[in-house]
Amino acid sequence: MRKETKKARSNQPSTRALTAKQKRELAHLTSVRDDQIDTSEIPELPPAAWKNAVRGRFYRPVKQAVSMRLDADVIAWLKKRGKGYQTRAEPHFARTHVG
Repeated sequence: MRKETKKARSNQPSTRALTAKQKRELAHLTSVRDDQIDTSEIPELPPAAWKNAVRGRFYRPVKQAVSMRLDADVIAWLKKRGKGYQTRAEPHFARTHVG
């Protein structure tokens, strides 16, 4: 008996176009005001429930593998603290070159 393999779920958004029905549903949802939404089955949490909340706790930025040429002294400086030098290098680039 042949074992069936499950297709791995991707975190990438679907590339399929929305159907006409889906477009109508989305248009309707965007037209509904917040005060018109029935939240009786999902009551708001009390303020104490948000005391230890952390914004972005599960956010993981998309990483992309790259190859780049750096001066030998820069690589030596990054590697002198051992394993993980590529991970340690990323904040330096982000701090000086992003927004």
